[in-house]
Amino acid sequence: MSVNDSLKGKVAIITGAAQGLGEAIAREFVARGAAVIITDVQREEGEAVAADILAQGGKALFIAHDVGDAEAWDVVVAKALDTFGKVDVLVNNAGLIQFAPLEEMPIEMFDRVTRVNVRGPWLGCKAILPALKAAGGGAIINMSSMNGMIAQNPGLSAYATSKGAVRMLTKAVAQDYVQYGVRVNSVHPGTIASTFVAPFLEDPNWRDKLVGRTPMARAGEPSEVAKVVAFLASDDASYMTGSEVAVDGGFVSS
Repeated sequence: MSVNDSLKGKVAIITGAAQGLGEAIAREFVARGAAVIITDVQREEGEAVAADILAQGGKALFIAHDVGDAEAWDVVVAKALDTFGKVDVLVNNAGLIQFAPLEEMPIEMFDRVTRVNVRGPWLGCKAILPALKAAGGGAIINMSSMNGMIAQNPGLSAYATSKGAVRMLTKAVAQDYVQYGVRVNSVHPGTIASTFVAPFLEDPNWRDKLVGRTPMARAGEPSEVAKVVAFLASDDASYMTGSEVAVDGGFVSS
C-alpha cells in the first residue's frame, strides 16, 4: 500500500469491493487517507473487509448493494452522506464476465452481464452526480477493461460490448459534467492476478493466452491497478477527464 495522503479527507464509494480489484482499491484509498463505502452483493466478504479496515484505524462502511437496482443506489448515496457528510469519489468497479460464442449465448446471459457492467455504472453516475455537483466537483472512475478497447479472447461478445459501453459512457458523462467540476475517467485493466483471474493463470494454456502476448510477460497485481485509480481520484489528476488509462503491461499498444 501507499503511504502518501493524496486522498486525505475524501469520501469514496467503491462498488464490487468485497474482494479482488475492488478490495485492493478500497485498501489503497484508505492507506491514502480516504473514508470508503464498500458495496457488494457478497455481504459476508464485504463486512469482513470493512471490519478489517476499521480494526486498523481506517474509516469504512459496508452496504449490501445490487448495482443494477436504481433504488439500491439511492440508499447507498443517502447512507454515505448520512455517515460521512459528503461523497467526493465514485469508483464503478463491480463487474461480471461470462463466456459463450454469440450464436450460443442465451439472451439472459447477455442481460446479466450488461445489467451489472453497463446499467450499474450508468445508475451509479446518475445517483452520485447531484451530490458531486452540490459539493462543487468530484471524481468518477469507471472500471472498463482492455476488452473494451480490443477484442482479446473468444466468447466475450457480451463482456466486450459492456466494457466498450463503459468506455463511451465515461466520455459522455465527462463532457456533460466538466462544467460542474466533475472529472470522469476510465481504467482498462489487462490480465490482473485478481481473485477471478488467478485460477486461469494456473492453467498453462490460459496463461499463455493471457500473459504470453503481454509485452511485460507477466500478470499485473491488483495493487498496481489500485494505485492508478487512486491517482485519478486525487487532485493530482486535476487536468484529466474523459481519459482512458490502460493498465495492461503494454498489451493494447502492442
